[in-house]
Amino acid sequence: MKVHKSILTLAAGHFLIDAYAGMLGAFLPFLRDELNLSLTQAGILGGALVFSSSLMQPLYGYLADRLRHKVFSAMGPAVAGVFICSLGIAPGFITLLFLVVLGGVGIAAFHPQGAAVTAEVGVQRRGYQMAVFITGGMVGYSLGPIYITSVITLAGLNNSYWAALPGVLMSAYLLKYGPSPQAVEKKVRGTHLRERLKEHRRLLLIHYSLVVVRSINHIVFVAFMPLYLTQRGHSAMEAALGLTLFLLAGAFSGLWGGILADRFGGKRVLIVSMIGYTPLALAFLLTTGPISTLLCTLAGAFLLLSNPVNVVMAQRLIPEAASTVAALMMGFAWGVSGFILPSVGILSDVFGLQTLLLCVVLLTSPGVLPAFLLPSPEEPPTLSGNLPPVST
Repeated sequence: MKVHKSILTLAAGHFLIDAYAGMLGAFLPFLRDELNLSLTQAGILGGALVFSSSLMQPLYGYLADRLRHKVFSAMGPAVAGVFICSLGIAPGFITLLFLVVLGGVGIAAFHPQGAAVTAEVGVQRRGYQMAVFITGGMVGYSLGPIYITSVITLAGLNNSYWAALPGVLMSAYLLKYGPSPQAVEKKVRGTHLRERLKEHRRLLLIHYSLVVVRSINHIVFVAFMPLYLTQRGHSAMEAALGLTLFLLAGAFSGLWGGILADRFGGKRVLIVSMIGYTPLALAFLLTTGPISTLLCTLAGAFLLLSNPVNVVMAQRLIPEAASTVAALMMGFAWGVSGFILPSVGILSDVFGLQTLLLCVVLLTSPGVLPAFLLPSPEEPPTLSGNLPPVST
């Protein structure tokens, strides 16, 4: 299937931005040994990254919709790379917190505009085009832990900042050659946006709740899986590989999720995703050895099967504010979910990490129910709606 070259460029940027976003979990075993971090502090760092990189996305999305300038997406990889990859030289917890927050700024700036420009370009087979963009990010997210672990293993924790180089180069490329949003005749006014959000609040709330449920599971496993696996006797590299398999399976299943949504409708994909995930995740946590690794991989595939679907279905409701809607579905929902991380860290210090992971999976399993309230149109919801073109 043909993919627009602008989407491929943005997918490459998304690959790097999410590679940096996924590195914190892999950093933690090294930082724990170097700085004697507790699980509570690990949870606070994870929550800070989510807050900075996700809760601020609606602001960047609103600014991107108004200013229509590519600086938001172009500078993201460099900002994220420089600050996240500098965690290895931090002398203490407060500096770690500061670097994590600044790294999150680059992540937050990239996502809303990247998703909006993808929607502008990918008018035909929008589910597939959005899936390509999101898959680029998910592949990066899955390889980020292996990448930074390899750099630290080979060069040492104090030289982790060299891993920022690809992000700096990507930002330079995006500034010169990256796609820019097309100026639109009708600007998105605050009053108009509020009216449109109010008009579609019921469906947006359903989509939002589904994203929150998925994000809680996603973010907890990303933040704590390396620590969980090292507690079970695996090396740091083996733990990073386990997280990579979980995320890589989800990356490619998300691509198929976009294709399936175009063909069968997003509602079916959302339901299958959440129903399939829960038993696989529980089985992963209750087993060991190769079967546990397989179950972990399959759980990641089912969890992230619907990753592009909510975004595309929500953007269709308010296409003229695609950046803002994408920020709400991708960033703000992820950020709200991130508030659970400090609590998981604190409770894990008391009851054990495995117990808390099991509780997270079980307590969020009813979250599939809102998907049944979505309409089932004759034509898949990802195929309709028009957006302005994009300039390159």
